[in-house]
Amino acid sequence: MKMIPLILLILGLSEVHGDGHILRYYYSGFSETGSGLPEFSVVAFMDDKKIHWYNSDTGQVHPVPLWMEKAGPVYWDRQLRKAKYYQPEFRNNVRVGMRRFNQTEGFHTAQWMFGCELRDDGSTDGFTQLGYDGRDVIFLDIDRGLYIPIIHEAQLSTQEWNSPEVKWGKKQKDYLENECIEQLKKLSEYGREDLERRVPPEVKVWGHRQSDGVTRLQCLVYGFHPRPVDVKWVRNGEDHLPSDEMSPILPHPDGTYQIRVSVEVPTREGDTYSCHVDHSSLKEILIVNWEPNNGLPITVIVGVTIACLVVAVAVIIGISLYKKRGHGYKSTNTSKTESQFSTIPEA
Repeated sequence: MKMIPLILLILGLSEVHGDGHILRYYYSGFSETGSGLPEFSVVAFMDDKKIHWYNSDTGQVHPVPLWMEKAGPVYWDRQLRKAKYYQPEFRNNVRVGMRRFNQTEGFHTAQWMFGCELRDDGSTDGFTQLGYDGRDVIFLDIDRGLYIPIIHEAQLSTQEWNSPEVKWGKKQKDYLENECIEQLKKLSEYGREDLERRVPPEVKVWGHRQSDGVTRLQCLVYGFHPRPVDVKWVRNGEDHLPSDEMSPILPHPDGTYQIRVSVEVPTREGDTYSCHVDHSSLKEILIVNWEPNNGLPITVIVGVTIACLVVAVAVIIGISLYKKRGHGYKSTNTSKTESQFSTIPEA
């Protein structure tokens, strides 16, 4: 039973290692159409690549990378039918959630995330989670084909969905283990050249001596693909230094990524420090030593500035889409006839 908060998944913080692939779909419904957001949206990802999207404003499914055009009309017709079907369902789900938590106004959102993974060893996995206002409320135990409530307000929904008459968990399990995996295989083959390209990282290191006898070291790793990367500071070639600040792995417009890792160390002679970078594009770990006289190149300044801007945008979007406006939740009595989510999303 794997549970990852929806907000982390939506912001793209989950990792794909080796030559495996993950296909993920995110369905979101919003309570306020005047907020600048569409009432309903769908975004699909293959690994870290957005491959298509839909929202209620356009009413159409839009492919993103050119290779997705190979998916063919059957795939696109199915995605459009699903989006059109779930648009009113999610409108109702948001309203039900607001009643559940005694909310009469404000910005609120219902989310559904589902997908499947094909690992590089040939094994597979599937996942389904539902959330409301940034909180996980239900997830699928795929081994048993049962929906599990995470909060009290979701119990009636899961009882109905797991009932012998409905068995929605079993149906979703079957989809994730079969059709989803076959779909993933086809789409990953269409985009193989893009998804599996390897671009080695560039690395810049610098330090700033502070007044309290401490030096703050920075390691900027940028221009790499794919997204997963391991970056750490090492003292005297062997002592791993835990980072006190690590930025998210952020996208560049050219499809590559960057990350910045910082540590604070005592300002003293004799110790050496180096940034170690491990990435699938490298034959061995890349080690870049810090020299006390290193300046701060203009490229680093620009890179850090861009990183800060991207982080700010990501945080704003994340908060706007997946966190409720206001503070806290107030539960109401659970109705015997009304579920937290009125309709289970079937893929």
